[in-house]
Amino acid sequence: MFPSRVVTPSTLSVKDLPWQILWSKEKCTLCGRCTAVCPVNAIELGVFRKRIVQTTLNLTESPENVFTVYHGIRQKTDPAYACVGCAMCNLTCPNDAITPARSDEADKLRFHINRGGQPRRRGGRRNAPGTILDRIKFIRISMLTDPALDAGRHEFELRTLLGRVLPPEKNLELLRENGWIPPVREIYPLIIGSMSFGALSPTMWEGLQMGVAFLNEELGMPVRMATGEGGCPPRMLRSRFLKYVILQIASGYFGWDEIIHAIPEMKEDPCAIEIKYGQGAKPGDGGLLMWYKVNKLIAAIRGVPTGVNLPSPPTHQTQYSIEESVAKMIQSMYMAWGFRVPVYPKISGTSTALAVLNNLTRNPYAAGLAIDGEDGGTGAAYNISMDHMGHPIASNIRDAYNTLVTLGMQNEVPLFAGGGVGKSGNLAANAAALIMLGASGIQIGKYVMQAAAGCLGSEADRCNICNIGLCPKGITSQDPRLYRRLDAEDVAQRVVDLYLSFDTELKKIVAPLGRSTSLPIGMSDALGIDDHHAAERLKIKYVV
Repeated sequence: MFPSRVVTPSTLSVKDLPWQILWSKEKCTLCGRCTAVCPVNAIELGVFRKRIVQTTLNLTESPENVFTVYHGIRQKTDPAYACVGCAMCNLTCPNDAITPARSDEADKLRFHINRGGQPRRRGGRRNAPGTILDRIKFIRISMLTDPALDAGRHEFELRTLLGRVLPPEKNLELLRENGWIPPVREIYPLIIGSMSFGALSPTMWEGLQMGVAFLNEELGMPVRMATGEGGCPPRMLRSRFLKYVILQIASGYFGWDEIIHAIPEMKEDPCAIEIKYGQGAKPGDGGLLMWYKVNKLIAAIRGVPTGVNLPSPPTHQTQYSIEESVAKMIQSMYMAWGFRVPVYPKISGTSTALAVLNNLTRNPYAAGLAIDGEDGGTGAAYNISMDHMGHPIASNIRDAYNTLVTLGMQNEVPLFAGGGVGKSGNLAANAAALIMLGASGIQIGKYVMQAAAGCLGSEADRCNICNIGLCPKGITSQDPRLYRRLDAEDVAQRVVDLYLSFDTELKKIVAPLGRSTSLPIGMSDALGIDDHHAAERLKIKYVV
């Protein structure tokens, strides 16, 4: 009934784990809710034996040992079931009898989690302090009007352009030669970045789409959402809401059979086509949808068998280089939609970003360039990729913009920045800083998961199990028992709240600059920082 524990050299104690379950026997009513909701089965109902020493008033009698049995909650120490600190047990406990606590020392689990010679699995965010964006200040204030009143008094045009914006003479030349000019979309500068249908749960994806549709249809904010590599549900492809979607294609071509077959039946063109070469969260590594999340629906949309890992292949016969991409992919995507839809590539932040940009400037088909910096990513990336690979977005986007200025093309090729924007909660300030460094728009992903759906992951490696389909909130799970915890309408409402608050804060920043009719793209003279080396690198003012 009470098996003794076997202690081996690899045995861990609860003290060796990064998260420890604190349980109160007095408060617990053994309702079982905590064990039912734990996504990793870190706790279980245990049977315990307690020894009580009984004595009597008669001093001539020896004390007796009395053993009692009781039930309680026990934490597992097997690394496969290690607590991730999501605190779902605490959220569901009616008596506040249980909660996870962070270990007060370095955990030893990191040395045991690589059993079988396997590296640490995906999961975990970059454990780093605030980025350089959080240290940038806006130091230029217009004296022509009262800055404190501007944001509430003026009408603002917080819009940006997605597409190749050529001078009139070049447009006329293209029109005479080809009967075509590059398509351009007017969109809101904050874009929901690429999170695929498969990476996100059906409920989360539907909630995001509902929120985007409400912002466009009811509030007149031209917000756009990128799909990620994974295609679209068939009903989305054939609905009028497709015009609010940026379809992404990558080396795996997942979901593109469905998209191509749906083109004749599309009521609206998509907003744009994004060709993904890299992403900042996993630079050089690419996306990976693990088999845990490839159910029948995802497999049908992506055109693959169920229960198989879906890594993005490193190369494809049409994607050997950026030059071939411009010649093949971009032009073929334009032709598929009759040259009506902008097409642009997305790359991870890298020292070779300028080489990519230089190639794009020479071809009028390229509608822009999206650069994804190193600080992005959810709990679905290898720690080794997140901690040791990639390029900070601030310096990368600044170099790209200055290159365009040198070529006299800063108003032609829009740049879109992403990666760690709003990482510390300062979404509007980070976005405004990137815009003034040269970005035409900002892409966010992790921030939406945290703000709209209450993602529990953190920089301290709390939760971060997006990769294995056990998300306790149902945000990144394909298990109906988990994603039914999420309400799509609640997600949509929070998306709307997020954009309205961002809009207000962005106006509060750009109003004192004296700008209300256009975004302050490249307005770097309004920026300052208290780090001399950062100021010299970004070519902004050094202020102390």
